[in-house]
Amino acid sequence: MLVDVETRRPVDLLPDREASSLAAWLAERPGIEVVCRDRASFFAEGATAGAPQAVQVADRWHLWHNLSEATERCVAQHRGCLGILAREPAESAAVAAPPKEMTGSPWPTGHRFADRIRDRHATIHTLLKAGHSRRSIGRQLHMTHRTVKRLADAAAPEDLFQGQWQNRPTVLDEYKPYLDDRWNQGCTNAWALWEEIVPFDYKGSYQRVRAYLREKRLSPGTVSARPPTPRTVSGWILRHPESLTESEQMRLRAVLAHCPELEALTGHVRSFARMLTERGGERLPEWLDAVRKDDLPTIHTLAAGIDRDRDAVIAGLTLPWNSGVVEGHVNRIKMLKRQMFGRAGFQLLRKRVLLS
Repeated sequence: MLVDVETRRPVDLLPDREASSLAAWLAERPGIEVVCRDRASFFAEGATAGAPQAVQVADRWHLWHNLSEATERCVAQHRGCLGILAREPAESAAVAAPPKEMTGSPWPTGHRFADRIRDRHATIHTLLKAGHSRRSIGRQLHMTHRTVKRLADAAAPEDLFQGQWQNRPTVLDEYKPYLDDRWNQGCTNAWALWEEIVPFDYKGSYQRVRAYLREKRLSPGTVSARPPTPRTVSGWILRHPESLTESEQMRLRAVLAHCPELEALTGHVRSFARMLTERGGERLPEWLDAVRKDDLPTIHTLAAGIDRDRDAVIAGLTLPWNSGVVEGHVNRIKMLKRQMFGRAGFQLLRKRVLLS
């Protein structure tokens, strides 16, 4: 697709993506002064051969897209450093949130059995203080004398919490340390963990494993047991610092403090972003030299590719031209191709693109 960036209209459609086809088309039009393109090698070769007098401008969106892909690969290579975000919330919650046993009540608020006992205990003791007899209370509440006696004799409702699940060993107890370790490693899938412990002679059901993990998932100390993905962390690095929430900023600072390589990567990404938004293409050689000093192989690969196309990249970071106008036409071509599927060839497609 060849588009006039001033009029924003397509001027031609080439049958292939060969450098020779582009060079031949450009050679027939010697008046072309600027060629906006992405960073594909055949576009660079064709533009150089067909329009040597023109200034080639590498598209800024493609430059940022290339940097984002290299950033995600670099973060993935240091995914071990992201585990710090899975440990910190659990450690802080262990200090901030006391265990259930310290509250004096083994049954949590909201449990149906516990709430019913608490309500009955409070009602009976309120009636006793008002001067009602136990027999009278039984008649009013439709309770047996034995039930009223148990509730009245208990100083606190927790003294009556003696259900069938209280302090009884289960077949899962000996496997809980293993499940805790796998949870902290980031594996939170109940079915996968159940399949892992079955070969270790676990005789219990999958539902018991799922219930245990559900308690961990709902408890405040393990909400962040799974570390963030490399894509998430690379998103924090690529976004403007002011657009991050306070929580994201804190978690990113924790990662960068734990991993010097990612801290260096963040500095290079943000300096490139300033260069791109401020149109400071003259600072590109300095940026390339700074990148080569750090141990970041994926960014070195990107820097080598940019260095080979240095003039076009500097022009893209300096001049106002870009290839954004082409993208809308590309979407329209895809729509036309779907409409013409199996019914016409390139010549009709070219006419429809140019005439519409």
